[in-house]
Amino acid sequence: MYTQELIKGKKWLAMADGPKHPVTGKRRQISRRGRTKKEAEQRVLNAIAKLKEYGIDETIVRKMTFGKLAAEWLRDYALTSGNKNNTIRIRQKEINILNKFMVQKIITEITTREYQKILNDLTEQGYARNTISGVHTTAGMIFRYAVKVKLLKESPVSGTSVPKKRLTIEDIENNKIEEKYLEKEELEEFLLTVKEFGLDMDLERFYLLAFSGMRSGELCALKWSDLNFETNEIRITKTIYSETNNMKDYELTPPKTPGSIRTIQIEDQIMEMLKDFQTEQKKIRLRSRIPAEDYHNENFVFSRENGYPFLQYNIIARMKRLLEKTSIKKRATPHIFRHTHISMLTEAGVDLPTIMKKVGHDDMKTTMKIYTHVTEKMKKDASQKVQETFGNILNIGIS
Repeated sequence: MYTQELIKGKKWLAMADGPKHPVTGKRRQISRRGRTKKEAEQRVLNAIAKLKEYGIDETIVRKMTFGKLAAEWLRDYALTSGNKNNTIRIRQKEINILNKFMVQKIITEITTREYQKILNDLTEQGYARNTISGVHTTAGMIFRYAVKVKLLKESPVSGTSVPKKRLTIEDIENNKIEEKYLEKEELEEFLLTVKEFGLDMDLERFYLLAFSGMRSGELCALKWSDLNFETNEIRITKTIYSETNNMKDYELTPPKTPGSIRTIQIEDQIMEMLKDFQTEQKKIRLRSRIPAEDYHNENFVFSRENGYPFLQYNIIARMKRLLEKTSIKKRATPHIFRHTHISMLTEAGVDLPTIMKKVGHDDMKTTMKIYTHVTEKMKKDASQKVQETFGNILNIGIS
């Protein structure tokens, strides 16, 4: 080992040969500085030991900030994971949140305790638990990548967890399962309002959402080739996304999960409605003055006059307008129709696996909550009906 005193009594340099580079086979010299000769030599020995045992090159690691690591991981994730663009954008947003805390932090300086504090701070700042869970998942993938490519010995995320926020009375009151779906009477009122006050395409879109359980993005992405009028089936293979909410700036991507790719049976009346709608759309196209070269001929079921598809925000705006004309007080978005459809199928006596398959849920958590709640409600209603019907018999012999 070579040593040199750089500043008398204050700084020493030590240098020694480390293991050869595993790819190039070239010689690697390891140099370190210290306040004493012994400290500089020990730092060189430690660096060589890490290279030999873990393959970790400290010369690279000590310049690697979390921001650089996250960007490197995201490029690798986008190329190798097979995830669609929307998922990549979500991961980028989660990285942006992490960057607020440690973008310039050297990754070897990020401790488990410090990372747990970040999760705690996000909770205290009022971030939704789902958001924090997403951030935590992304951080875990980033640091596992760092271990895999020999930048870290172990991940600081290991052993940490998303804090459980203590529920307030308001949280409990606002989190009733009944708020997540429309009761039969509410659905009937809303659809009657659609019939009376709905604008162009409202009737077809809202009836289809209610009786199919599909997501609004899946509905906007539907093409006429996805509908089979002979078998009364709809094939769901895609969803639509637009970062700018511009009808011409959209992309079609696979649905949310593999289980979301499905073929569903639709009631005769809904399919007849859509068949009439298709006939009317063809007439509108024939009357249209839009030149063929300007027409977006992609065969969308719910399209504008120029052929471009409507996006989810249009359905949200239409629903808000209609809700204001009803007595419904629930904070409802188009997603409520998925949950409503689950409750409808449950009341109709459909089994849970079939319900999950129809709505395309890989995760049965939400479906199970609604299914259980409606089933329990049906049991209570059944008991009440028995009491109402046979009350006179039940009262015989009771003083």
